[in-house]
Amino acid sequence: MSAATPPVAIIMGSRSDWPTMKWAADNLDALGVAYEAKVVSAHRTPDRLFAFAKGAKAAGFKVIIAGAGGAAHLPGMAASMTDLPVLGVPVESKLQNGLDSLLSIVQMPGGVPVGTLAVGVAGAKNAGILAAQILALSDEALAGRLSAFRAAQTDSVAETVED
Repeated sequence: MSAATPPVAIIMGSRSDWPTMKWAADNLDALGVAYEAKVVSAHRTPDRLFAFAKGAKAAGFKVIIAGAGGAAHLPGMAASMTDLPVLGVPVESKLQNGLDSLLSIVQMPGGVPVGTLAVGVAGAKNAGILAAQILALSDEALAGRLSAFRAAQTDSVAETVED
């Protein structure tokens, strides 16, 4: 395991998924969690996917966030080749506003889990937070940062409708 490998990998099927997946990265940044982001297409770069997923644990990753749209096979295929937790983010598609992506990711066969988040930006944001929560189980400093993050989120919600 390389000390330089960040604990979270953010993978996506296309560069066009980055505007959505960047929200996961932003929340990881806010929580002080390092990540590596890369394009790994299940359909266009299957050899890259195989090499990444088979080697992710040995490389030092602890959690994989996988975003995909349309047929959305990336999260499930990655999960089928690694023991690491995989968090699937359905990227909003033009055809069905991400419903197709959601159904492709959430319908995994028993024994090959993918933790599936909401479609689009909300799912990406939550994937970053959930990855941090998984890591915080064995990292007290990160657990403290998560508690502070949640408290700040709570404090930011106004009690009244007036400014």
